[in-house]
Amino acid sequence: MQHEEKVIIIDFGSQVTQLIARRIREAGVYSEIHPCTSDPAAIKALNPKALVLSGGPSSVHDVGAPPLPKEYLTWGLPILGICYGMQILAHTLDGEVTRSQDREYGRAEFEAVGASPLFDGVPGKENLTVWMSHGDHVGKLPTGFSRMGKTGSLENAAMCDPVRKIYAVQFHPEVAHTDQGERILANFLFKVAGCRPNWTMASFVDSSIKIMSDQVGEGKVVLGLSGGIDSTVAAVLLHRAIGKRLYCIFVDNGLLRMGEREEVIGFLEEHFELNVKCVDARREFLDKLKGVEDPEQKRKIIGYTFIEVFDREAKAIEGVEYLAQGTLYPDVIESVSFKGPSAVIKSHHNVGGLPEKMNLKLVEPLRELFKDEVRKVAYELGMPENIIWRQPFPGPGLAIRILGEVTDARLEILRQADRIVQHELVASDWYRKVWQGFAVLLPLKTVGVMGDDRTYEHVIALRIVDSLDAMTADWSRLPTEILARMSNRIINEVKGVNRVVLDISSKPPSTIEWE
Repeated sequence: MQHEEKVIIIDFGSQVTQLIARRIREAGVYSEIHPCTSDPAAIKALNPKALVLSGGPSSVHDVGAPPLPKEYLTWGLPILGICYGMQILAHTLDGEVTRSQDREYGRAEFEAVGASPLFDGVPGKENLTVWMSHGDHVGKLPTGFSRMGKTGSLENAAMCDPVRKIYAVQFHPEVAHTDQGERILANFLFKVAGCRPNWTMASFVDSSIKIMSDQVGEGKVVLGLSGGIDSTVAAVLLHRAIGKRLYCIFVDNGLLRMGEREEVIGFLEEHFELNVKCVDARREFLDKLKGVEDPEQKRKIIGYTFIEVFDREAKAIEGVEYLAQGTLYPDVIESVSFKGPSAVIKSHHNVGGLPEKMNLKLVEPLRELFKDEVRKVAYELGMPENIIWRQPFPGPGLAIRILGEVTDARLEILRQADRIVQHELVASDWYRKVWQGFAVLLPLKTVGVMGDDRTYEHVIALRIVDSLDAMTADWSRLPTEILARMSNRIINEVKGVNRVVLDISSKPPSTIEWE
């Protein structure tokens, strides 16, 4: 999609680079992340309004540390350097970067010095709490630069060359721990770079519908519908663009939650008149999972089987030329990350193998959006809140919430327990307050007493977590009376369960899902 104005973020490997892009977009300005290894000519061809240099784990003195192409400094563009971005600016120019005796990580008290548009109108700029994460610092400022701020341990905690519109801060304004960080970034965007706040989800909806209509023409598109927010929004957007030439395929793999199939299809057909075909492949999936206990093998079987089923159904639709996917911007970023592919913790169930197998052209209406932006698009499309705020559900479904073999009997136990967890979260108004809450069926039995009888039955674990983006998570401190109701109902209403336990581990070191 073409954008009149965009801010390009040069990624030097920071773990929070995505936050910079999100904060800039929240201010109403479109932003993109590109690795520091990008060809400067390719960056210039994007016609950016400004550049932001991210932080990163390297020291400018390390062998192989990512350099700053000097071309960026010759285009006359406004530049904001953050952490490593500040250091590499000083190092590339004629400043000096000194190794700190100790790495400074965490909160620091920052004092703005002198007049600067970056801190113009920032409340309490003489004593701001900021977030630091660095091992080096700028000892000598480059020629033409002046100091913008200091901390108790850093003489040069921010610097600027207003003539060249180059500004830099040692702290991270993009993180929530920094006071007034959003205001500081907004000052750079609007007072330094002269950007206009024209990135809105309403404008995205209008332009994406036109672009998809032009891209597809009179062709047909097939889309794998899961019922999650991403595929649902992608489907509704495409339907607005091409109508009944969009064919949605919902695969019932037998691993769904109670009533999920009816809820998803009924809603989309009734409210949006989508063309949805439900494929009952429950027996096909469960037969292939028979006797399988290894979680990675489970994920692969489910992924491969989905591709087989989807491919078979799509080929039955005459004249399909396009495959639509709910790819999000974080997926795009990861594919070109400066740091390279992350270690595989677990394989992901998606339709990644379909484009090659089916020889179809891709349509990805959401590839420019973050998850929170997808929800805003859903509001623009008139979707109800119970769909917009539906908690994440893994592609492999309940199979990875059943530790050990997946069977019909074990699925029934977990479905009933999960239904109770969901009901109690909604009834107590905690559903929107937590990131995710669900039940896990453990591969063990314990002794219990029901009435006068001894029991030897299954254990359900409750996993309820708080998170912003699923990269990190902590267990939710639900009121004990809610947990007590969940436990009491599960033990009394779910036949075969006599014990409920609570998972109080964080991510990291644990993952949100158990498998």
